[in-house]
Amino acid sequence: MVQKAKILLVDDRPENLLALEAILSALDQTLVRASSGEEALKALLTDDFAVILLDVQMPGMDGFETAAHIKRRERTRDIPIIFLTAINHGPHHTFRGYAAGAVDYISKPFDPWVLRAKVSVFVELYMKNCQLREQAALLRLQLESGQGGAVDAKEPAGLLAELSARLAAVEEQAEALSKQLDESADAAAVATAAHLERKLTGLRRALDALEPGAGSGASTAPSQN
Repeated sequence: MVQKAKILLVDDRPENLLALEAILSALDQTLVRASSGEEALKALLTDDFAVILLDVQMPGMDGFETAAHIKRRERTRDIPIIFLTAINHGPHHTFRGYAAGAVDYISKPFDPWVLRAKVSVFVELYMKNCQLREQAALLRLQLESGQGGAVDAKEPAGLLAELSARLAAVEEQAEALSKQLDESADAAAVATAAHLERKLTGLRRALDALEPGAGSGASTAPSQN
C-alpha cells in the first residue's frame, strides 16, 4: 500500500484552512492543520511533510519567523515552503519571503488550480524520494545478508536483477517528471528534481558496480568515478 504524503497547512484563520483543505482534497493526501507558527513547529517535530503552505500574516510568530525556525532545524530544513499572503507589499516583501527559505510566494486570492498544481509537484517529488530511500534500504539489507553467507549463491544475482528493475521503474518516473517540469517556470521544483536524478544516478552506479565481473578485468568499459 502506498503511504500518503503529509501536507502542512499553517494559517491563523479557520476559514482559510478550510478553503485550503477544499482545494487540496483532490490530491488525496494527508492534510495537517496548524493555526499558528508555534503549532506548526510542534507538528514538524514528529511528522515528515512533503510541503508546507505557510501564511505570512499571523499574530505572534509570523510566517517569516516560522520559516526561519524551520530552516534552522536539520530535520526540516529541506521541506519546501510556499508562502501565502493576502497583502502585496511589493518586491521587498516578496524578496524577504524567498530569503526566509520559501520556494514560492502566492498572493491571495489565489487560483485554486495553480495552487493545487504547484503542491502536487512537491508531493510527487517527495514520493519519489521516499521510493528511492526504500530501494536503498532494501539494497543494504540484501547486501548484508549476502555478505553474511546466509543466502544461496544464486540469490544475490536474482536480488540485484530485481533491485535493478525496481530502480529502472523509479528512473522512468523521474524522467517523466523532469519532462513535465521543463515546461514550468518554477526553478525550485526543477532544482529539486535534478537533486533526485543525481541520487538515482548514484544508486544506479552502486548497483552496476555489484554486477558480476564489474570489478574485474573482464569489463571492456573504462572505469568512471
